[in-house]
Amino acid sequence: MTAPVTVGISLKTYFGNAQAVAWFADVRARLEASPAVTDGSVRFFAIPTYLQIPAALDAFRGTPALVGAQDVSAFEPGAYTGEVSAAELAEIGVRVAEIGHAERRRLFGETDADTAAKAATAIAHGLEPVLCIGESERLVPADAAGAVVAQLHADLAGAPAGPVIVAYEPVWAIGAPEPAPAEHIVAVATALRAALDALPERAGSAVIYGGSAGPGLLTQLGGAVDGLFLGRFGHDPANLGAVLAEAATLAAARRGAAAAEEEAGEPEAGA
Repeated sequence: MTAPVTVGISLKTYFGNAQAVAWFADVRARLEASPAVTDGSVRFFAIPTYLQIPAALDAFRGTPALVGAQDVSAFEPGAYTGEVSAAELAEIGVRVAEIGHAERRRLFGETDADTAAKAATAIAHGLEPVLCIGESERLVPADAAGAVVAQLHADLAGAPAGPVIVAYEPVWAIGAPEPAPAEHIVAVATALRAALDALPERAGSAVIYGGSAGPGLLTQLGGAVDGLFLGRFGHDPANLGAVLAEAATLAAARRGAAAAEEEAGEPEAGA
């Protein structure tokens, strides 16, 4: 099963509650105006702060938009002060969970083992991980591909079957003025796609690019990724709308290619 073209955004802690609510309303209108979003060929998710999740769920109710959490506990419900469990997130309607972001690794010392534990718990409770992976230092594409594929396997070690959204975010490109070069992204994303395709238990998984992603990049990548994971560029709803339009174009191209392939594979009438 091929994943739909996927566009997501994490708001980190940039927005206060009132600003987030206004952003949700603006974005909802743009989603409702996008036939590709409403028919499911483009999937959209938004990841606000924990305190903003209920408002996001209300704002996007009745749309295909998925609401996510910026982290999730590796533990089941219990005596874990300050943690937010996957069980409770799923209970209120959260559908995706951002796991392993470079900031969590750098600022809070999270390891691949921590990420794997969180991914396993999230999947067990029906949350689809937005698994953030990427090399810390700029490497040649082949070496970067090897490093992130190894990280992918480490971060999914012991996780139950289920699709994941792999967000390739080279750490050196996060917050940079420009994303990583297109040829670099294509090489690494292709390796990640091949690694996922070799894991039957990850059927339906997507590979998206983050790290200073913005309008124009998805078109530039020519379908090498399944979508984009936006940061600050998506804070402007107009930029988000432009990316959704690019995603719709990519989805239409994929549908056309699939139809042509299917037609080519059909035997001629009377054969």
